[in-house]
Amino acid sequence: MKVFPRCLPIIVAPASLLLTWEYEFKKWDIGVPFHNLNNSELSVKEHDDVVNANNWSNTRQSTEETRMMKLISWFKDKSILGISYSLYKIAGGAESEDGDEKKRKHSSVDKRKVNSCMRKVLLETPGLLVLDEGHTPRNKKSLIWKVLSKIQTRKRIILSGTPFQNNFLELYNTLSLVKPSFHKTILQELKKFCQKQEHKKAPKEWNWEPVLGNTASNTSDYKIKQLKLLMDPFVHVHKGAILQKNLPGLRDCVLCLKPDSFHKQILESFKSSQNSFIFENKQTLASIHPSLLLEFKLLEEECFVDKDRLEKLRLDHNAGVKTKFLVEFVSLCAAHNEKVLVFSQFLDPLHLIIDQLNSALKWTEGKEILYMSGEVRDRQTLIHNFNDENSQSKILLASTRACSEGISLVGASRVVLLDVEWNPSVEKQAISRAYRIGQKKVVYTYHLLTQGTKECDKYCKQAEKHRLSELVFSAKNANNHNEPKNCAADIEDRILDLMIRHENLKDMFVECVVQPKEREFESFGYWL
Repeated sequence: MKVFPRCLPIIVAPASLLLTWEYEFKKWDIGVPFHNLNNSELSVKEHDDVVNANNWSNTRQSTEETRMMKLISWFKDKSILGISYSLYKIAGGAESEDGDEKKRKHSSVDKRKVNSCMRKVLLETPGLLVLDEGHTPRNKKSLIWKVLSKIQTRKRIILSGTPFQNNFLELYNTLSLVKPSFHKTILQELKKFCQKQEHKKAPKEWNWEPVLGNTASNTSDYKIKQLKLLMDPFVHVHKGAILQKNLPGLRDCVLCLKPDSFHKQILESFKSSQNSFIFENKQTLASIHPSLLLEFKLLEEECFVDKDRLEKLRLDHNAGVKTKFLVEFVSLCAAHNEKVLVFSQFLDPLHLIIDQLNSALKWTEGKEILYMSGEVRDRQTLIHNFNDENSQSKILLASTRACSEGISLVGASRVVLLDVEWNPSVEKQAISRAYRIGQKKVVYTYHLLTQGTKECDKYCKQAEKHRLSELVFSAKNANNHNEPKNCAADIEDRILDLMIRHENLKDMFVECVVQPKEREFESFGYWL
């Protein structure tokens, strides 16, 4: 902006991250205003720029008018505009693509005029486009991808710690956004490789670590290397040595837990012939605690399940192998003055755990227990509370899908992942809420798997996706041999060790796999 004061930069990011951007610009006081289009309130500068200069009414403005005032202020003087993906999707014209004629007819002429003007400005005016968490618009069929593909800005930057999400098609779509001419430079054979969706069956025997094999003779790996060569001129990888130098360390482990006889019976009652999505959700929830099965409508062949018994067991954390582990684990962590961060892709298990902690430990929500989901608006107060060493908070239960990006939860030194996501980057993002700059302790993470479920297969799929990501994004200029050694290498997990040795708890552990020490930081190489 010093060289090109009129470059009109725009930063598109998840709504919660815009607050972080806004805070950082204020913190460093660089003298360049940041206009948050998602913020319904006008700053003093925006108000003076528009109201005084344009004789705009000084009365309370509608949301559309407020946003237009921010846009005008951004356009008038050297400044930066921030907008969320969801708002950009609407303001950029996605609403009209939905074919919502009825909604448009009922909107006022003035509102449509403002939206039309905003659409033109957002698509044609920016001289620099920055996409934070730039893997978000990776689906070519999504509305946000279609809107961003229309933008006329030539200078583009995508920031992502996890650019490889599920497959090469998504990566290809992301690369096409940052470099629209990418499809012209890629060989047809390589393009077909990226666009081909392969569905491989998971191995019968699970192993948390991917089988590397002979990559030189592997056709797919060879094509990945070709793709990497094409990406090298415009994809810059930072392997995150700053984390190794400044943080105490990271220990990652997978725990396979054994359910008791009744819990096992519940898990075996499902029929895999039913809708695969419903089957997977049922098994995922029931693997945490059998009473969560009550959240679903049972099929005829599943009606033998004793609903009354499930209801009576709801507050009994010992009835579910994962809740049993968690309540005992959290209690031990509290005794050692360590806070716990728990993630789940579902909200029902989080509400259940709140009730069980209240029943077993007499903890209450808002004091010892904190809860964060997409519906929680005042996140900053909750985050400050959790990160405050002197607060009463001991555990934060969070939605993986709503709270795994852009926020700092360094108050936690233990991270528990209740269920398994198909997309490994989602879990990595979740772990990085605690494993980030500002963390003062070694971070221990726990992936919980229930024996006899499909979770082990899903975790194997994760490992393979991670291997592919590492092949594509290994740093080309990294001097790995000069990187500092992990100072957490010789630190044992005393809390987990206590549980494994405990007479009443040791039987629930089928297997405990600790990630090899030399790979502890490798998974978190480029997320800054």
